[in-house]
Amino acid sequence: MAEALLHLLTWLSPAFPTGGFAYSHGLEFAVEAGDVRDAAGLAAWLADVLRYGAGRNDAVLLRHAYHARDLAEIAAFAAACAPSRELAAETINQGAAFVAAAKPWMPASLAAIFAAIGPVAYPVAVGALAGATGIDEAAVSIAYLHGWTANLVSAGVRLIPLGQNAGLAVQAGLEAVIGEMVAATRGASLETIASACIGAEMASMRHETQYTRLFRS
Repeated sequence: MAEALLHLLTWLSPAFPTGGFAYSHGLEFAVEAGDVRDAAGLAAWLADVLRYGAGRNDAVLLRHAYHARDLAEIAAFAAACAPSRELAAETINQGAAFVAAAKPWMPASLAAIFAAIGPVAYPVAVGALAGATGIDEAAVSIAYLHGWTANLVSAGVRLIPLGQNAGLAVQAGLEAVIGEMVAATRGASLETIASACIGAEMASMRHETQYTRLFRS
């Protein structure tokens, strides 16, 4: 138990070199356009993406990668789910960085599979490693969504801008949504993957040509 917790704290820490701090998941354009202007707007935006967009979808993909017998099939499906070029790059680049950084914990059999497949989406990489090392599925789902949310809260703090205390309040308020998504994705099939976050996805597409950018998505 303690060893598994240590693994998760390391793998999904903001300090783990996946480069998550470089991505905003379209939030940078949303702030530029005035769609997200304050802490309340940031909380609402992220809650929707968690419930109806990439947050929930990533949790489903992570759970399937955790149990995958054919990881290549899950990896291909996950890559095809990205709704824009920047969001595809965001998840694939973070997945590749995670696989590279996690080598000290990775069983040789899984490393060989990753080498054969090539770069995979971030939730697929995390889920596969957690499954291969016997970490509790619910625990890694919670840790993944918490880390994913924390990166975007941090982006919002810098972009809007907000104070650190306001950012922490947003993070605290989203804990219930994270728990809700962990429960909702337990046993969910790949056929349930969908998105109703058209605004967030359009923002990621508009970000590709945004004049001034601090983030890569």
